[in-house]
Amino acid sequence: MSFADHLVLWLHIAFAVFTVGPVALAISSTPRYIRKREVTIVRYLTRITTIFTAGSLAVLILGIAAGQMLHELSKPWLTAAMTLFLVTLVLLVVVISDQRKAIRALEAETAAADVPADQPEQTVSPEERAPVAAHQASVERGRIAVMGGVVNLIWLAVLALMVWQP
Repeated sequence: MSFADHLVLWLHIAFAVFTVGPVALAISSTPRYIRKREVTIVRYLTRITTIFTAGSLAVLILGIAAGQMLHELSKPWLTAAMTLFLVTLVLLVVVISDQRKAIRALEAETAAADVPADQPEQTVSPEERAPVAAHQASVERGRIAVMGGVVNLIWLAVLALMVWQP
């Protein structure tokens, strides 16, 4: 292997370590802070998920480049790993959407609790809106937990394919 081959392979591994890890941690931590109603922390975790998901595209790009340089791009295990990685990217877009919905629900719950009950123009009282928003946040918490677990399991499968190389 040439120096360029080693460089691309090491960059691929470095990007995998430094982007996949933070995304896994952020999506695994989000349900806890939704339950605690910590909207500021959920916003921060959503930003981390978004930024590092975009950064994880470099893992895929460098993996394809390394596969081409090593003439292994046609191997079935590499095709399976790339396909699984694309599936995780799609699931991460869904997770980010759910995180944003949870933020809106938490903000609506907070706003419903802060609005005085004597405002006549409202058709739904704040006491009725707060449980609806809390339920929506709870639903999103469950979806994020499930999708995050699936994403992490798929990444473990990709790691197994990279190490095992059948």
